[in-house]
Amino acid sequence: MYQLNDMPAQVAPERLEQLMQCETATIGHFHTHGFVEPAIASMLPEVRIAGTAVTVSLPPEDGTLLNHLMRLVRPGDVLIVHRQGDRHRACWGGVMTTVASRLGVAGVVIDGMATDALTIRDKQFPVWSRGVASLTTRFAGIGGALNVPVSIGGVVVNPGDAILADESGVIVMAPEEVSAIASHAIEVQEAEDVLLAKIADGACLPDLTGASQLIEEVNARG
Repeated sequence: MYQLNDMPAQVAPERLEQLMQCETATIGHFHTHGFVEPAIASMLPEVRIAGTAVTVSLPPEDGTLLNHLMRLVRPGDVLIVHRQGDRHRACWGGVMTTVASRLGVAGVVIDGMATDALTIRDKQFPVWSRGVASLTTRFAGIGGALNVPVSIGGVVVNPGDAILADESGVIVMAPEEVSAIASHAIEVQEAEDVLLAKIADGACLPDLTGASQLIEEVNARG
């Protein structure tokens, strides 16, 4: 049986614009939760997306619901695909990439496999997956669930969550967290630019960061 829930409200555009100014690794300097495990990696070398999570849970053999979702998706949606533990069958390939790209889907994050890597690269469509595989899902009529909480790479994703993803990884956050996290990340990035400028002028990195002083203080305490 297929569980079909309503599409979630989309994250406000101004919040997504803030997120697009941030690197996931910058957020990783000060934020601790919501990071999808690194095994789910970008298939493109340089990419960044920010959008609204639309979740789908697929049984190992059945890709029917993901195909059906192509009549529901909106520009800016990020598809979050739970594969119920399957690590052998690809649920996403060239046709889905072409269609999703035309529909304005921001990208897809799969806790499992994709295929047709050449098409994904040619279309420059953002896909995060655990790898590529030749064996694929079918229209099996088994079932699946749309817009339910799912676990992706150790992180619970709710429909309507904000997603920021780049070549370094994927982070999930509640919409109400976005402004504070993004604002701080932008501040950190600006501070890093100042740091690099000082290094270019000849400053010593551990003097600027205080790393050497911290080591001295810890060792002095015995």
